[in-house]
Amino acid sequence: MSIPNIITLGRIMLVPIIVWAIVSSQMEVAFAVFLIAGISDAVDGFLAKRFNMTSELGALLDPLADKALLVSIYMALGIWGAIPRWIVILVVSRDIMIVAAVIISWLFDRPVEMKPSKVSKLNTVAQVAFAGLVLAALAFGFKPGPYDIILMGLVTVFTLSSVSLYLVEWLRHMSTIEAK
Repeated sequence: MSIPNIITLGRIMLVPIIVWAIVSSQMEVAFAVFLIAGISDAVDGFLAKRFNMTSELGALLDPLADKALLVSIYMALGIWGAIPRWIVILVVSRDIMIVAAVIISWLFDRPVEMKPSKVSKLNTVAQVAFAGLVLAALAFGFKPGPYDIILMGLVTVFTLSSVSLYLVEWLRHMSTIEAK
């Protein structure tokens, strides 16, 4: 168990805290925990790369931590009414589709290598920026417009683009399965 993996596990343990903070209207706490999670993500990535502490476990845990955090934040903010529910459905559905594709690939003994594309990385940046802006606006009482609309548009475009690219790649990968 490396230091980056311990930090990543800590980020996973922040998920219920941030959800509790959002549903309890403790937006200052939610924003602070969100910042801590973001800093921990940068630190664990830096340590893993800089000191050659990358591992298979870390390669699985890091995206899991990111997805758990973002999906939870989007769902909590959607339930709370701070963001439109359609964007919650879009973001969560994308992740469900990707996870389902990976599981189906395993079931057919055709594991697919999941490498994040540039579009997927841009999607994550847009999702984080949008969630951070909404949390900051709620915590500090300012109007996020027009930046929230711009970021929501970017989240929409990048989410649809990335799920489309993953789907095409997955279908290409799975089409090599021979019929029995």
